[in-house]
Amino acid sequence: MSHDYDILLAGGYFCDLIFTGLPELPRLGADIFGTGFDMVPGATFSTALALHRLELRAGWVCDFGDDFCSQFVLDAARREGLDGSLFRLHQQPLRRISVSFSFPHDRGFISYQDSFAPASIIPLIERHRPRCLMLSHLHYGPELIALAAAAHSKGGLVYMDCQARPETLAHPEVVAAIRAVDIFAPNMAEALHLTGAATVEAALAQMAALAPLVIIKCGPDGAIAQAAGRVVRAGGLPVEVFDTTGAGDCFNAGFLYGYLRGESLETCLRCGNICGGLSTTARGGVAAPSAAQLEEWLRRYPEP
Repeated sequence: MSHDYDILLAGGYFCDLIFTGLPELPRLGADIFGTGFDMVPGATFSTALALHRLELRAGWVCDFGDDFCSQFVLDAARREGLDGSLFRLHQQPLRRISVSFSFPHDRGFISYQDSFAPASIIPLIERHRPRCLMLSHLHYGPELIALAAAAHSKGGLVYMDCQARPETLAHPEVVAAIRAVDIFAPNMAEALHLTGAATVEAALAQMAALAPLVIIKCGPDGAIAQAAGRVVRAGGLPVEVFDTTGAGDCFNAGFLYGYLRGESLETCLRCGNICGGLSTTARGGVAAPSAAQLEEWLRRYPEP
């Protein structure tokens, strides 16, 4: 079966206002100043940019409005040469804004998005037959089950990130969603919250009982994964961290770069760690590497 895209990427943009060099976490009653600030396109834009630089055929399904935030990200996408053929433009505001308070070890967000119900992407899956459907956050319910079934019917796999969500595995539809995908990839905080486990290893075991492949992104400690009863670890990249915003999104792109080439799970994790790690050397995901840079880092960052 032929595939128009390696990856069909589904997820909204955010306009990220990133504050760095903060003396403490924001709190009520305090007026604090950072030493650095930037406004960059974020969220799924970071993944789309990373996939493009890795020379993967990626179609990003994203809705944009007639507001400043939408135009800011659209302009950035055009400058970077991203495939915009699946962008959906609307004559209404679709503002998506995040304020990131970023520290070298982690970051937090305060976000806002205009209310909007996007159209189903099932017709796009059926038309373009992607090798992989990539979902930027935890989806569940009948629509997710239908999305996964559509991707599988066209010979594709489903990769789902998590993002910070209030749900846990006590929700039966969340369990059903994880069972329906091929790869589930939360970060460490998300995995511990989702499972209620005390350790990353325990959380991994719980989720690996549901999905064929589970990855937990562990920030500077790299990543851990489990598939077919086998646990694999890969250490983080030794870089000077400037901003962690977008690192997980870039990890996803790097992992799939290796996975779709048929690399070992260890190498796929290393690819993810390289892309995620390098992205932390600048604000947002703008430091995501090219395919040539990734290959060079694979040679410099050998398997243990």
